[in-house]
Amino acid sequence: MSTAPLPAASGGASEPHHVAIIMDGNGRWAKARGLPRVAGHRRGADAVRRVVRGAGELGIPVLTLFAFSTENWARPPDEVSDLMGLLRHYLRSELDELRKNGARLRVIGNREGLAPDIVRDIAEAEKLTQGNNRIDVNICVNYGSRAEIVRAARALAQRVAAGELTADSIDENTFERELLTAGVPDPDLLIRTSGEQRISNFLLWQCAYSELVFVDTLWPDFGKEHLEQAVAEFRRRERRYGGVGS
Repeated sequence: MSTAPLPAASGGASEPHHVAIIMDGNGRWAKARGLPRVAGHRRGADAVRRVVRGAGELGIPVLTLFAFSTENWARPPDEVSDLMGLLRHYLRSELDELRKNGARLRVIGNREGLAPDIVRDIAEAEKLTQGNNRIDVNICVNYGSRAEIVRAARALAQRVAAGELTADSIDENTFERELLTAGVPDPDLLIRTSGEQRISNFLLWQCAYSELVFVDTLWPDFGKEHLEQAVAEFRRRERRYGGVGS
């Protein structure tokens, strides 16, 4: 059984090809200012615009943002409704900004749990930006990594049962092709804002060898300069992939 090859170890990390971000701290940003949580989410949407633009300027080819997890449905209904409203607004209002930044949009997650008009807006936004090639922007919505892994395992089990492949032929590459992120390179750098130090069911398979950087800045205050600082920290790391360093 073969496994996916790992990049060669080096004396220091080069530029990250794929940066993933857990956007955390909207609620605390709003609470600190005596504002409703939705105000933090709205300011967080402004941060998305800044970071997409900044990532393009920094030459980062792939950016993935964790916008709404499968667990976020447990939040108060009013907050969930506000978040879905912001998603609608983003998909409809940011197309010109995405095109200006040469950004190709992809929404990753279980679309069956989303409202039909949001699913239509996602399809339209992906179609209208598919020709852009400066930066790939992936937005994870209704996404949970454990559910994604179970979904992939179930799909492979069904293919084995149907006689399409054998259990012994399943390797890491076969498994990855069943993930929602199929075709997307693994993140080199995972950033979480707000000072929390956990990955919250985000890209568990894909981040097996990602460098993790935790920053204290709340997401609504995050901008290009913070992204640059995280990339600078990445450059100082030595990526060994289980091997021996230089």
